[in-house]
Amino acid sequence: MASSIAELIADRIDAMPAGERRAAQTLIASYPMIGLKTVADFSLQAGVSSPTILRFVSRLGFQNYPEFQSALQDELAAQLQSPLSRTASPLATGHGEASPMLEATLENIRETFRHVSEKQMRDIVLHLSNPRAKTFLIGGRFTDPVARYMAAHLTIIRPNVFHLTGQESNWRDRLIDMGKRDVLLIFDIRRYQDSLIRFAEKAHQRGVQIVLFTDQWLSPIARFARHVVAGRTAVPSPWDSSAALFVFAEALIGEVTRELEAESARRIREMENLR
Repeated sequence: MASSIAELIADRIDAMPAGERRAAQTLIASYPMIGLKTVADFSLQAGVSSPTILRFVSRLGFQNYPEFQSALQDELAAQLQSPLSRTASPLATGHGEASPMLEATLENIRETFRHVSEKQMRDIVLHLSNPRAKTFLIGGRFTDPVARYMAAHLTIIRPNVFHLTGQESNWRDRLIDMGKRDVLLIFDIRRYQDSLIRFAEKAHQRGVQIVLFTDQWLSPIARFARHVVAGRTAVPSPWDSSAALFVFAEALIGEVTRELEAESARRIREMENLR
């Protein structure tokens, strides 16, 4: 699969001039719909000139604005696919040493990490390592196991880690405990969950630092997120794969453990003594 436009932005945003960076941030915040409007509308919303929008599109590797919009339309069509529509396509069968499913999963993991910069990884680790900040984790129907898995590990190495479960009203009640120094990790892949979007908006209004783990087509929660990790999820199956998100979560767990080396070692020793 070719790189999505969100992935291209992640790869190149550090090299963009200020105007093009504003265009990139505007697109991510309203992905992909603002890019489907006219150049004039896009430039007006981004607060930059029309030539800046065209330079931004060119920097992403497109020959012209219609080609850029065509790519966005293809992504939107993929984003809206249901498991039923993907079932209608014949599944690939492998005759070699590795199955197409395994190959696709390994490629998803490689591509996910390729599009996350060292700076972004470091920033997320520092947020999760802040001893004065609380960390909250939540996921959708199929991604909440990743949130629960990550929370179980973080709880061992640092205090004030909370996995949000149960009904949406229970999540909203926890908003009262969230402030500007706190971090909310959200896992949300297509088809995006409306309840998570509503919750993210409320948390954003309280100044909570949101880290979004989504797919290459970007959950609407991206407009509220401080950091967006766009994991690859498509595999030759009616179902999307969360394998790349699991591996990325494990990488973060390892980095936070190293960042909090003394504290995490002390907590683990104390927990072992209490068994």
